[in-house]
Amino acid sequence: MSLSAIRNGDASQMTALIFPETVNHHGTLFAGAGLALMSKAAFLAASRRARRRVVMAASDKIHFRTPVLPGQMLELTATITRVGRTSMGVDITGEVETLTTGARHLAMSGHFDMVAVDESGRPTPINPDTMEAQA
Repeated sequence: MSLSAIRNGDASQMTALIFPETVNHHGTLFAGAGLALMSKAAFLAASRRARRRVVMAASDKIHFRTPVLPGQMLELTATITRVGRTSMGVDITGEVETLTTGARHLAMSGHFDMVAVDESGRPTPINPDTMEAQA
């Protein structure tokens, strides 16, 4: 799996090329590998927004809509949808692209709750000045 990440406005994007070692016995992306990619995208977006250490508190509404095949590109977009005192909501969408044709479609989506933590792993407030500078 090859990864790259960019930031575009309020959304962070992460791209992965799907390799055979990440597929299941059906020859499609293993759901656990897809969930791991989605959680990494949520981590990147939340870390950039809070400029603090973050951990995942929950994942919700995970939908695997269509299979992802080896050799396809998966582009994950992570958008901060809610910012609280110590936590953030992050929505993830994953579009798959067949590189030889350029055909794209939505393959997965989900919601993640991320919490800013201090060095001891306890929730810590998100700096509002950091949030305003990135909005």
